[in-house]
Amino acid sequence: MAQQHAPRTGGIFLDPRGEDRSLRVTWHQESQLVVLSLWRDNVCAGTFRLAADEVPDLISLLRTGLDEAYDTARDRVRRVERPSRAG
Repeated sequence: MAQQHAPRTGGIFLDPRGEDRSLRVTWHQESQLVVLSLWRDNVCAGTFRLAADEVPDLISLLRTGLDEAYDTARDRVRRVERPSRAG
């Protein structure tokens, strides 16, 4: 597996499928951009440039999805802990 170095300002997220897939996020303050790049086998497969002023919308979308996932998981736990008394 190739060694990956973290950007100075940003991060690397490993894909659970493995095969040396990752998402790299880097801030480019001088351009007011966040660059999202997809990597495989230490080769960049594609990039997306997000304007810094759009980052709050992305964060809000991710937060909403996370909240919904937590709500769904909590509902499942409640159903398991309190099975239906019908029947």
